[in-house]
Amino acid sequence: MPPRSSHTPVLLAEVIAALAPSDGLVYVDGTFGAGGYSRALLEAAECTVWAIDRDPEAIAAGEALAREFPDRLRPLKGRFGAMERLLSDRGLEAVNGIMLDLGVSSTQIDRPARGFSFRFDAPLDMRMEGEGPSAADFVNSAPEDELASVIYRYGEERRSRAIARAIVATRRKGRIAQTGELADLVRRVVKGRKSGIDPATRTFQALRIHINDELGELERGLYAAERLLSPGGRLAVVSYHSLEDRRVKTFLYARAGRVTRPSRHLPEAATKSPQPSFKLLTTRVVRPQAIEIRDNPRARSARLRAAERTSAAPWPAQEAA
Repeated sequence: MPPRSSHTPVLLAEVIAALAPSDGLVYVDGTFGAGGYSRALLEAAECTVWAIDRDPEAIAAGEALAREFPDRLRPLKGRFGAMERLLSDRGLEAVNGIMLDLGVSSTQIDRPARGFSFRFDAPLDMRMEGEGPSAADFVNSAPEDELASVIYRYGEERRSRAIARAIVATRRKGRIAQTGELADLVRRVVKGRKSGIDPATRTFQALRIHINDELGELERGLYAAERLLSPGGRLAVVSYHSLEDRRVKTFLYARAGRVTRPSRHLPEAATKSPQPSFKLLTTRVVRPQAIEIRDNPRARSARLRAAERTSAAPWPAQEAA
């Protein structure tokens, strides 16, 4: 088992301040990763942390941290979108705080064999759980229209159709199996950007999101958090691109009653929503300070949103934002 990364999680101080951990309370780190947020929670208060991760390597490595905090850190393999069921199976129906750090972890990116990054020429995998179809399977089998749709929708890549055509033409000659091969293909289609961001970035992001159903997982996780959090419990979510942040913002603003009526001419009954189930703790997105970005360039795109659960009932499923 490779050693875990010792990197400091992004916006760590801001996340812990938002969650305000207290002795005797129960928290969920829905994206355990290298364990940085869990450790900070455990050090801040005599609390219990349920550490969920879909990556079996993260959970296995988390056992070492669990030994440092006996009976207080409880690693749990699974997806945070299923945390309500995972915790209920262990007799837990409510918690006091939930933390989600979205996307791929630094540990996964830094391991070439996981196939998430084009910085290494490695098998084109990208599966967080190591199960199911890989990115290579999708790239080599999906119809051209589906490839273009995924790359555009999840990567916001304007040249998605041209990239999809190039992928189909290339795979006719042989299977696209390596990250380097796919990255070079995209670079031949997409010109370099003035920002200096690699032209392959958006395509790799799109494939990773699709393979791991990350946006679907995020929405399931937000709904689960609404049902699990006790009144006064807090939710903190760190996202890294607009697709994630937009969903978090829409969900929390709706649940906080910050959505305007579509028309003042409609009757009140037609526009009335359930009582707010959250109170916003961050009315504006929180971003890293310049010093954090200097020390950790990966923090550049991080965005934190946080909210506190009210005593109102969870919204019905049909009211989902």
